[in-house]
Amino acid sequence: MTQAEQIAKYCKDHGSISPMEAFVFLKCTKLATRVSEMKYSGKYEIRQQFEKSKDGKKYMRYWIKEKGGNDVSMS
Repeated sequence: MTQAEQIAKYCKDHGSISPMEAFVFLKCTKLATRVSEMKYSGKYEIRQQFEKSKDGKKYMRYWIKEKGGNDVSMS
């Protein structure tokens, strides 16, 4: 399974993904790069939003689903 497929499956199962989740659960150290590749492949619908951690650090959270699929909610 490719990292893109793993990321899409994680989002389907958990709703969204952050860089820390990608590293801890998928051993993916370049989530933004994979998301960019997924976006340009044209196979995925992607929404992203900055969030703040409890200690005030900003990070990006991604909601990803396959186009035409009935995966996760994009809300």
